[in-house]
Amino acid sequence: MFTGIITDIGTVRTIEKRGDTRFVLGTAFDMDTVAIGASIACSGACLTVVEKGRDGDGAWFAADASAETLSKTTLGGWTPGWRINLERALKVGDELGGHIVSGHVDGVGTVAATREEGDSVRWLFTVPDALKAFIAPKGSVAVDGVSLTVNEVENDSFGVNIIPHTAEHTTFGTLRVGDDVNLEVDPLARYVARLLEVRG
Repeated sequence: MFTGIITDIGTVRTIEKRGDTRFVLGTAFDMDTVAIGASIACSGACLTVVEKGRDGDGAWFAADASAETLSKTTLGGWTPGWRINLERALKVGDELGGHIVSGHVDGVGTVAATREEGDSVRWLFTVPDALKAFIAPKGSVAVDGVSLTVNEVENDSFGVNIIPHTAEHTTFGTLRVGDDVNLEVDPLARYVARLLEVRG
């Protein structure tokens, strides 16, 4: 489990196509404190550390992604040099600064528009039809792993505000209109929808 509070911006170093796809990701994390088998959210997708190390370019870890993961997330479009949001798994007793995030991406959205609002930037995202019902004003959503509060919802789109601190410490600083993003809806919304379906 994660909180959607990004603690590092990593970089894709290499990509190796095998039975699955292996990503080697550069990070500022102290990998001596990260165990093999640990989970790290990579732009919202929970991946398992299968190798780790340090070289002249700094610390790194390797993670494998299945064809299913590549097809249901933005990972299939990653290339060497790609910047990614990183978050280590939540420990019992840690501060819960965002909301509960599982690292299981529900779908891929697209940046539709941006506009400046004071010192912040309003971002508008379009979402797949299957996710529209799970996004509500003042609810929570994870965009590329970043916990955000939904400002407004209209048809197949929703808006959020990004303050300068968030833009500086996540990949929102380099995100552009037309880019795809990983979306994870609030798990509570899924449970409520399922309960209504069963009772209906």
